[in-house]
Amino acid sequence: MNVSILSPLKSLFQGEATSVNLPGKVGAFTILENHAPIVSTLDKGVITITNREEISEIEIVSGFVEVHDNEVTICVEQK
Repeated sequence: MNVSILSPLKSLFQGEATSVNLPGKVGAFTILENHAPIVSTLDKGVITITNREEISEIEIVSGFVEVHDNEVTICVEQK
């Protein structure tokens, strides 16, 4: 699935991923390929992006995520 993580200042991540773990307002959740469409708010925490053997982490203060047709768009605020 294609993942884009954007902040007001720049693009933080753009690429393929096998999973994305997100800090939701009511608890952490994971997005996998073919996930149902969703829009959700994000809380302070760490986004973890996994693509086979590579793992990337991005610390955020807040944000939101939209998932549709294996496109994951995440807009975040950072410190």
